[in-house]
Amino acid sequence: MKGISRRAFLKGAGVAAAAAVAPGCDAQTPETGAAQRAYTFFNGEEAAFVEAAVARLIPADALGPGALEAGVPFYIDRQLAGAWGAGGGLYRAGPWRRGTPQQGYQLPFTPAELFRNALRALNQELARTEAGSFGRMGPEEQDRFLRRLEDEEQARDLGGVPSNIFFESLLELTVEGFFADPVYGGNRDMVGWRLVGFPGAYANYYELVDQHGIAFDRPPMSLAQDASGQVHVPAPAPGTASEPRR
Repeated sequence: MKGISRRAFLKGAGVAAAAAVAPGCDAQTPETGAAQRAYTFFNGEEAAFVEAAVARLIPADALGPGALEAGVPFYIDRQLAGAWGAGGGLYRAGPWRRGTPQQGYQLPFTPAELFRNALRALNQELARTEAGSFGRMGPEEQDRFLRRLEDEEQARDLGGVPSNIFFESLLELTVEGFFADPVYGGNRDMVGWRLVGFPGAYANYYELVDQHGIAFDRPPMSLAQDASGQVHVPAPAPGTASEPRR
């Protein structure tokens, strides 16, 4: 967000990666007008914020589709609805103290609780603004809002979640969803891979072993792609995400 161009951002992120709807229904959200698949975790207000936010973090431009078109909100929703969102693998017995950057994540919330708390606080805050919601702000105003979330020195409390921690989590999941295998719900039509020239999940390069100095120009392939080229996204494993702590 700090003055970085989309081209530079995606170049770096791609290298690293290569190494209003209700649950259960498909609809268009009023904020973005983007057709979405069924959300499992997000409610309508949460989905509207996330859709508009990822569209600013990786916007569509001359280079190609952005995060919204690539289905990144759907990827984030699936992650939060599953075992990862419910804190599978997290040590949650405390003590809950402010840690150093080297110690990593130190909050008591599961990822699902973190997002639910922060999004509730943000949407309540936005409801008091002239725009009324993040999606109704202009692009420049949205960018300023996201930069304030990102600013660690001016971090504010979002239902127990520091605003900069929420921003970092949202940005990380946005990048993941843009470049992960489409089997996980994002990177629709493999637009992230096409952007950086990543071939995807080819299982056999036998015919190319003894060929050197040639361009690999085959289209990318997903782990879940069938012989006709269709990518089958399985239903997410159910999580045990609870309502956030008050």
